[in-house]
This record gives sequence, C-alpha cells and structure tokens, in this order.
Amino acid sequence: MRSKAEVDAVMAQAERAGGRILKPAQDVFWGGYSGYFADPDGHPWEVAWNPFAALGEDGSFKLEG
Repeated sequence: MRSKAEVDAVMAQAERAGGRILKPAQDVFWGGYSGYFADPDGHPWEVAWNPFAALGEDGSFKLEG
C-alpha cells in the first residue's frame, strides 16, 4: 500500500464485500500501519503500509533511504 488512507480503503472494501475485520488497522511498533481481515471464505489477509519502502509506478518494490 502507498498510504494509511489506502490501507483504510482496502479494509473498508473488504468488509463491504463480505469480509470480517479481524484486527482494525492501526499504527504498529515498526513504524508502519497494519490491519487484518478474513475474506468471505475465512482466509486471513494482512493489509499494511510501510513508510520505509515504496512501490514504483509499475508496482515493484523499492527501498527508500
């Protein structure tokens, strides 16, 4: 994810689609932002934003620093 707002949006979309929030998104000890949900089939997913990493325009992972 590219921001906390994007994490929140994905969590809300998952809930609207029938998912169940397991742990609301919140700031985490390593400086990021993370939440967990279960999809309608019960599979758990993590949605996270990491301020120390970025995604390029093509979606590839790029370390910042």
